[in-house]
Amino acid sequence: MRVDAVEFADDTLLDAEAVNSLGETLAAHVSSTGKPWTGFSTDLAVNIDLKDDLKWTAVGFKRVCILPLVTRDRVLGILAVGNREEAAYTQDEVEFLTQLSGQMAIAVENALVLGELRKLKDNLSEESVFDDEIRCELNFEEIVGRSGALQRALRQVEIVAPTDSGVLIQGETGTGKELIARAIHNLSARRGQPFVKLNCAAIPSGLLESELFGHEKGAFTGAIMRKAGRFEVADKGTLFLDEVGDIPLELQPKLLRVLQEHEFERLGSTRTQQVDVRVIAATHRDLKQMVEDGEFRSDLFYRLHVFPLPVPPLRDRREDIPILVRHYVDKYSRRMNRRIETISSQAMEVFASYPWPGNVRELQNFIERAVILSPGTTLRPPLAELKQAIMQSPSSKLSTLEEAEREHVLRAIRESNWIIGGPNGAATRLGMKRTTLAYRIRKLKIPCRPE
Repeated sequence: MRVDAVEFADDTLLDAEAVNSLGETLAAHVSSTGKPWTGFSTDLAVNIDLKDDLKWTAVGFKRVCILPLVTRDRVLGILAVGNREEAAYTQDEVEFLTQLSGQMAIAVENALVLGELRKLKDNLSEESVFDDEIRCELNFEEIVGRSGALQRALRQVEIVAPTDSGVLIQGETGTGKELIARAIHNLSARRGQPFVKLNCAAIPSGLLESELFGHEKGAFTGAIMRKAGRFEVADKGTLFLDEVGDIPLELQPKLLRVLQEHEFERLGSTRTQQVDVRVIAATHRDLKQMVEDGEFRSDLFYRLHVFPLPVPPLRDRREDIPILVRHYVDKYSRRMNRRIETISSQAMEVFASYPWPGNVRELQNFIERAVILSPGTTLRPPLAELKQAIMQSPSSKLSTLEEAEREHVLRAIRESNWIIGGPNGAATRLGMKRTTLAYRIRKLKIPCRPE
């Protein structure tokens, strides 16, 4: 750090070359000794070591005072002042300048520390960005596994992510559809913009329109203030619509419009809003069958179905189970401050044999419980409940379940006089939609009329 200034009341500033050459040798002398120097400029000619500083005299100084800037026993620089009066720099004035140099030394030290902190912050920021790129481009965040089925799905993610096309993620509950959606967002040009998610099945049908498109104050009872919808919040980013098959039929035209025209109106408003949103939808339901049953609009289905991306269930990627187990053991051990180092081969065999109908989510929750139950360094999972399911033959178990379900559905149909829909129909008795019941009837091969 260096600041030079030479100015007199009746003179103009000296040229830069003269300023920069002032006192360099004398400054080095004061810096090395750590002691102040005060004297006449003519004294410089007597000291052979300071003859380079004769330009102090050339610029008109008659009296010179140079003090080191010292803090924490370290010389950070110098304070050099000159005066055209020979009587300048009395003992009191030198004492004042000494105190001033101490304050300046603290200021210089703080400036240097601040510069280092800024440099460190910039380096950490660059490293963080680099880490984010590695995580997004290579590790797909928490998508864990290397099975062929999973890798095929991730290759599809890499293909579609750079585009701006809509994606329909299809898979059973618990397979990680949201993680796939996040991976697509993180690999897209929108990765610096919002990723907004909405579980359509978790919102009452009467409130879903407001959640999606927002509402104005007074649009309905309870709307005490204006609220932005998810499309508005996700502008320039990505909107993930989970369980899109649960969107009511009457709301689907408005969703189709915003997908096609990129515009909508808030509830209670006539002003059209423009948005730029990439929509990624997901469902565990058979939307094509819902279209045939009249529960899902065909034009909306085809709009969402631009790029279907199936996510494999855990039973189709069993080689990933040991990797997932270790991943979640490490995750929950850190969270609970445990130190689990060993997973028995017996436990791994049970994990690999269990069908995991709830997929990765069921495995994750089971491992979390196992970590809670393991006070030592060995994982102690409650295997009895898994073994009970494994001991039964899959084929006989499936047959028994299908027979029980068929009898249950058939009994409800009979009690409803073979009426499927309506308030007195079998679907209402069973607590399911008419289309869902129709699908189960076909699958269970139940006749449409009394046998």
